[in-house]
Amino acid sequence: MKLGIIGPNGAGKSLLSRKLAAYYGCKLVEEPVANNPYLPYFYNDKETFSLLAQNAFYSALFLLMWQTQDEKNVIYDSTLHSNLVYTELLRLEGYMTAMEVALTYAIADEHIKRLPPLDLEIILVRSTEELFKNVRKRGRAIEKGQEEYLNFHYANYYHVIRRILKNYKFPENKVLFLELGDMEDPKEFARIVSVIEKAYADSLK
Repeated sequence: MKLGIIGPNGAGKSLLSRKLAAYYGCKLVEEPVANNPYLPYFYNDKETFSLLAQNAFYSALFLLMWQTQDEKNVIYDSTLHSNLVYTELLRLEGYMTAMEVALTYAIADEHIKRLPPLDLEIILVRSTEELFKNVRKRGRAIEKGQEEYLNFHYANYYHVIRRILKNYKFPENKVLFLELGDMEDPKEFARIVSVIEKAYADSLK
């Protein structure tokens, strides 16, 4: 079972990915963004570093997915499709030019097809209020003062990911939009597992 967990900043990707990997006893591939040296530069100067940062994030993630492509059971707490959502949002905000976006897509087009497809791409769904609450709670210094950027991100994320998955002809039966409650509640986590397992079974049909 190969699962990809994606969603807006603060949706709970890392927490859910860790809990699922522990539950299933499978390999976890964590998103290589948090410690990426480009990230603080990106937040401080998006016009200069959007293209460089997006491709640095994309390249680091592709390498991890390439190295684990033969794993039968693996959970990724990000996917290449998710990276393209950020590219689209930065284009819509005017931080990336049409040429930069086209270059990013050209790279993605050549590399997505080189990896085995995911069995299920899980998009975490939360309200904007919940997302901001989670971002404030985790208290990352680089995310302070980014309210305008995050507001735009939250307002457009779900529309953009639907469009990207459609453009790449990702099978609808392999996509799960998953609304989340308190993942620390055992009953809620059991519900999440049940929903995922049903969606996974449906993806095999």
